[in-house]
Amino acid sequence: MIFLKLFYEFFKIGLFSVGGGMATIPFLYDLSSRYGWFTVSELTDMIAVAESTPGPIGVNMATYCGFHHAGIPGAVVATLGLVLPSLVIIMVIAMVLNKFRSSAVDSVFYGLRPASVGLIAAAGFEVAKISLMNLGIETSNILNYFNFKSIILAVIIFFAMKKYKLHPLVYIALSAVVGVVFNFSA
Repeated sequence: MIFLKLFYEFFKIGLFSVGGGMATIPFLYDLSSRYGWFTVSELTDMIAVAESTPGPIGVNMATYCGFHHAGIPGAVVATLGLVLPSLVIIMVIAMVLNKFRSSAVDSVFYGLRPASVGLIAAAGFEVAKISLMNLGIETSNILNYFNFKSIILAVIIFFAMKKYKLHPLVYIALSAVVGVVFNFSA
């Protein structure tokens, strides 16, 4: 039963998450709340793992989630569920797009682009909130809600990426080292 549920849920995600892998994140939040397959904190960890491993983030997250709940067969089923709609849609589009290219098709893409940006921005906001804030604490000092070590690291990485055009793996590795140092010194 878990395999069918994994396939079905990730098939829906693959079918409706327009905009790439980051657009799957709001759907994964929904899965978290409906099935309890993972917590929001575990979802943040999944995003970190998926971002730091080769391959598309959506596929990596489907594989991670499937493996987390049903081992290797679950990883395969969830991944197939996620990629199957895209595979079918792309094949159909490739066959007919040039024949039916019209203002209607252009209008659809005109509407999909900002929707994709909105989905990705919403997901980015949720990841930033979880990563940069101390949620779930009661305090009278508003500054206690902010994780300043994480904020400083995010700002440094942001500006370093703008100034130094290094491979993203360099930033991931450096951030992992900094995380180990901050975690052991805390």
